[in-house]
Amino acid sequence: MLIALFKTMRPRQWTKNVFIFAALVFDKQLLVVDSFLRTLAGFALFCLISSSVYIFNDLSDVEADRQHPEKKNRPIASGKLPVGVAWAAGIMIVIATVALAYWLAPAFCAVIVAYFVLNLAYTKWLKHIPILDVLIISAGFVLRVGAGVTLIHVERFSPWLYIVMSLLSLFLGFGKRRAELALLAHGAGSHRKVLDGYTLPLLDQYIMIVSGTTIVAYSLYTFSAPNVPENHSMMLTIPFVVYTIFRYLYLIEVKHAGGAPEEVLLSDRPFQLAMFFWAVTVLAIFYFS
Repeated sequence: MLIALFKTMRPRQWTKNVFIFAALVFDKQLLVVDSFLRTLAGFALFCLISSSVYIFNDLSDVEADRQHPEKKNRPIASGKLPVGVAWAAGIMIVIATVALAYWLAPAFCAVIVAYFVLNLAYTKWLKHIPILDVLIISAGFVLRVGAGVTLIHVERFSPWLYIVMSLLSLFLGFGKRRAELALLAHGAGSHRKVLDGYTLPLLDQYIMIVSGTTIVAYSLYTFSAPNVPENHSMMLTIPFVVYTIFRYLYLIEVKHAGGAPEEVLLSDRPFQLAMFFWAVTVLAIFYFS
């Protein structure tokens, strides 16, 4: 039962919470021990609150998941995790996380609560509304970045990163919807109601808009943000961002992947290498140039 609960908490999804480190890295505080430890603690708490959301989401979608070709194997849908146990675990995780978040920083606690409430609304109502469903997903990523800002004393963090994060998460969100629609084909609406509001050509247009805009916004950040080096060396990271976006498009269109972006991050080697070299280049520019 504990294994089933852990699977329901979606530990693979915790990779999304790495964006909480954005403020720490881009404000040049990665090597400041106190700031690093506070952000690490915040990352752990965000993992817990996001896991509670997944538990409540599976409880809400249990009947629909049982009709899905892949989601029917989830612990709650398959019966491996009793509904009562899932409810109790979800409630206890929320109470403990909110209490620890307030102890860490009241502002951080406010972000945690906002994230949880927003996602509960998403689970109950907003995920059924086309376009708005992806916007809510995007807001969750922006809140992760904002959470990192509340944990440290920020001096050089650029608001440009909020814009880049918003666009990038929209790109991933529409890509996920496209992968789901392509997988489920004509029966998509019976598995996820919101998919009735999308078509593949429409999603392709959305993806084209946000992918191009993401590249432009990130490029503008690299030479116009107030905290980047004056020699414009951050522009050296642009090719890595372009490649990862193009690679993800390739995986969506050609390999029919992308239904779970975290799986791409954990399994696709070229994507991982591009992200690795991007991260190494950013660290070298910010901390050793």
